[in-house]
Amino acid sequence: MALPGCADDERPAAAPAPAPAAAGSGAPPAGSGASPLWVDPRSEAARQVAAWEAQGRYGDAQVLRRIADRPLALWLTGADPGPGVRRAAAAARAARQTLVLTAHHIPYRDCGQHPAGGARDARAYRGWIAALAEGIGDTRALVVLEPGAVARVVDGCTAPEHGAERYRLLSEAVDRLKKNRNTKVYLDAGGPAWIPDPRDLVEPLRKAGLARADGFALNVSGFQPDATVREYGARISEAAGGGHFVLDTSRNGDGPLPGEGKQAACNPPGRSLGVAPTTDTGDPLVDAYLWVNRPGTSDGPCRGGPAAGRWWPEYALGLARRAKGTP
Repeated sequence: MALPGCADDERPAAAPAPAPAAAGSGAPPAGSGASPLWVDPRSEAARQVAAWEAQGRYGDAQVLRRIADRPLALWLTGADPGPGVRRAAAAARAARQTLVLTAHHIPYRDCGQHPAGGARDARAYRGWIAALAEGIGDTRALVVLEPGAVARVVDGCTAPEHGAERYRLLSEAVDRLKKNRNTKVYLDAGGPAWIPDPRDLVEPLRKAGLARADGFALNVSGFQPDATVREYGARISEAAGGGHFVLDTSRNGDGPLPGEGKQAACNPPGRSLGVAPTTDTGDPLVDAYLWVNRPGTSDGPCRGGPAAGRWWPEYALGLARRAKGTP
């Protein structure tokens, strides 16, 4: 779930504006109700809680519930998304909650880096998106569409000859998913640590179908604090003529690790969970705080971590232990 780009992973952000919820809170903003978002009972964190309880690590298991008991996005990265989505959608419908999904399978997804990922070509991707949409059906769902896809064209990491096709595929994906009456779609727009000037994203997002989406997503798998990201999103919204956005707050409770360039965003030590997932943000521009990144998944084999996307229980425990405002 890490999104290593060709650009520096951490760059100075614009001066932040006050945000409705303080970064670093491990609970929803004051006055909010229970989240309407679905909690995955089969998440890595939930399974780890069960394993630690079986081993007698009750204290650690209780701390890890700060992740396991929260709504986490279900990442879809390859093969046929249909079966997994149908299972999760059925559970979300039964709970009368909204399913949060991350679609991450665009062709040339990893800029030609190894190991590369994504659909083999445009035709395969169209079929994959169709299977995803059919799996969702009438379930209430929120889809974060293709983390890094737009930003990696803007920063030059994706080859120029693939740019026009990528925008077309994203635009088509928005249209296909929006045929589902209860599906909301947010195009990923990177964040302030990736593309320094948010105005550089406006026209690319338009090409990718922003006008027909429900908005855009920011800070996916990132560490930038809420106030900084909110200010960045407001500037995109203003330049684009309006638009709402969602923020990934999964690991930004203590902000980014100072210094170290690109390594600052790869399994940085001392970080913590951010604001818990909620649609009750108290902000007219921010539709939700989400845990798009599933806290505890590795950014890659740095600082002793496993391969990117693999579960790292001790790192997850550290994020949860340092969370503020949690029981």
